[in-house]
Amino acid sequence: MKLLNKLQAKHNLLLKLILVVIVSIIAAKLIPIESDHNLKLGAFDKVWNHDDLILEQDLFEKKSESEIESEKAILLKQLPSVFVFNNEEREEKLAQLELLRTKNLKQYETIKKILDEIYDVGVIENIELKSDNPVVVLDGSEAKTGLRSYFFSLNEAYDELLKRCRDNKLDLNEVELSDYLTINLFFNQSKTTSYNEMLLQSITDLKLIISKGEVIIRKGETLSEENKSLINKYLKTIQKQTIPLTTILIGRIGFVMVLSLTLLLYLFFFRKVVFGHNKQVAFLYLVILTVFSCSYLLNKYQIPVFFIPFVLVPVIIRVFFDSRTALFTHLISILFCSFFVYDKLEFITIQLIVGIGVLFSISEMRKRQQLINASFVAILFYVLLFVLYEIGFNNAISISKLQNYFPFVVSGSLVLFASPIIYLMEKLFGFVSDFKFLELCDLNQPLLRKLSQEVPGTFQHSLQVANLAEEAIYYIGGSTLLVRAGAMYHDIGKMYNPDYFIENQAREVSPHILMQPKESAQIIINHVIKGIEMAKAHKLPEQIIDFIRTHHGTTTVGFFLGMEKKELGTENINEDDFKYPGPIPFNKETAVLMLADGVEAASRSLKKHDAYTINDLVDKVIDYKINQNQLINADITYKDITLIRKIFKKRLITIYHARIEYPS
Repeated sequence: MKLLNKLQAKHNLLLKLILVVIVSIIAAKLIPIESDHNLKLGAFDKVWNHDDLILEQDLFEKKSESEIESEKAILLKQLPSVFVFNNEEREEKLAQLELLRTKNLKQYETIKKILDEIYDVGVIENIELKSDNPVVVLDGSEAKTGLRSYFFSLNEAYDELLKRCRDNKLDLNEVELSDYLTINLFFNQSKTTSYNEMLLQSITDLKLIISKGEVIIRKGETLSEENKSLINKYLKTIQKQTIPLTTILIGRIGFVMVLSLTLLLYLFFFRKVVFGHNKQVAFLYLVILTVFSCSYLLNKYQIPVFFIPFVLVPVIIRVFFDSRTALFTHLISILFCSFFVYDKLEFITIQLIVGIGVLFSISEMRKRQQLINASFVAILFYVLLFVLYEIGFNNAISISKLQNYFPFVVSGSLVLFASPIIYLMEKLFGFVSDFKFLELCDLNQPLLRKLSQEVPGTFQHSLQVANLAEEAIYYIGGSTLLVRAGAMYHDIGKMYNPDYFIENQAREVSPHILMQPKESAQIIINHVIKGIEMAKAHKLPEQIIDFIRTHHGTTTVGFFLGMEKKELGTENINEDDFKYPGPIPFNKETAVLMLADGVEAASRSLKKHDAYTINDLVDKVIDYKINQNQLINADITYKDITLIRKIFKKRLITIYHARIEYPS
């Protein structure tokens, strides 16, 4: 059995650790790269409060798909044609010109000089190019580029040669200039294709924004949207180039995992009851992950995260758990979400204090009006803290802009949606809220109405126990609504055989007179078992059924046990036959109910109700429960018990109108 319990405990712990790992991985993947330098700028940043930001390297920006396609389209329209020099025919033509040397040396030298200049520029093959089409000319290992208009076509070369010969006043009657002209620049299709493919591949997906050494922004300078964008891009580039992305992800997962484990450790050390329920632990992490995901989405679309109603976290957690757990979960959630803001101090401080203020306003959720109060408190605290922080630490100019307050109003107003969310959580997770406890305490509930009509004595007893227990819990700390609801239903099992319980016996003769003590004890004990069965049949929450199970703990039915001992002797009795099945109380609420139930029931048997008898009765009943080790599992202190004694005594004296007798 012990081995089975150990395996189950390890299995539950493993599930919790897996949950922490999953939450950490998801969070680490969603955190933006820019935030690692703690300088990511958000919508609320107004002034650059750091040193001058000087670029340590060129800053490039990734081109969009449309920009790349646009560059390709432009390049396709301007792709050059590749031509290659081939001077074989040129040499043949110039050889023909040698015949002119013997006839007219001066004419020969002038024409040859002009021809050399024309050929050096290039007489291009006609492939129907426009004058503004780019051309690449290959001459051995050299290449030069230009427009088609820079080179001569065959006709243009002839016109140029003729014009310059006339300018030099040459006699061209016996000279046919066209005989000396030919094409020496030829189009090459294969080289054109290769060159154009190389140009298209050279289009990069990056473009230079700012060069190394330039100042992006100086300290104290007002931040514009353009500056914010440049700074974030630069920080992102630096981060990617200094640390590999895999290393960044590992570091993030580790950091977020430590943050997640903090909540798990808090539950382990301070809320063991919650830690023992995987569903409750999963619910807390689900709340954190939901708020974190909302922050991610708003940050992605450049919407201030202050629009998110972070204060809903402590409100919802407080309804199902306690104030300390609500505050701790709220703290972890805002630490998670702080990755999406620039001024983390402002964000964490404002959200934490607003969360504390809201928790004060809903210390106990007895009225839905409290949600309206919480909404008002949230908006008031948001605005006040924002104004004070901006004046004292940031930029006082921002408090004059009404748009800066809009997120706070929206966030605070969304607290009003807590009611439907609470109802949804009740249905999805099977939790019980304070609102549910209020509904269960309604005297028109079927079980309570039946109890009041069929067994009015037990009903009145339950009311008195509820009043005693609620007042005690109010002063020692705990859920007053839970203990009142538990007290109202703790004795519903007495609806079976109600006449066998003293508060319902209208006759002076008890039916137990005709029964054996052991049989009477079983009837008394069975009211616990019957109560559990009835509660489950009416689908009462487990928290209420716990009060039915534990309100007698593992004590014995003392009256009938004593009778059995008188008849049979101590040695012939099995005390387990007279013992309630338990378990014993495990928290303050169930412990206080046990004490209140015992004290109230015993007070009815007093023949005289005065301060002395009530004082002795309360001490006797509570001491008996302590001596029977009924409170060892409950988180209740001797200080609490001392206060409970005083409250019970004062309350019973008031109920029975007992007077305190003073010595004469």
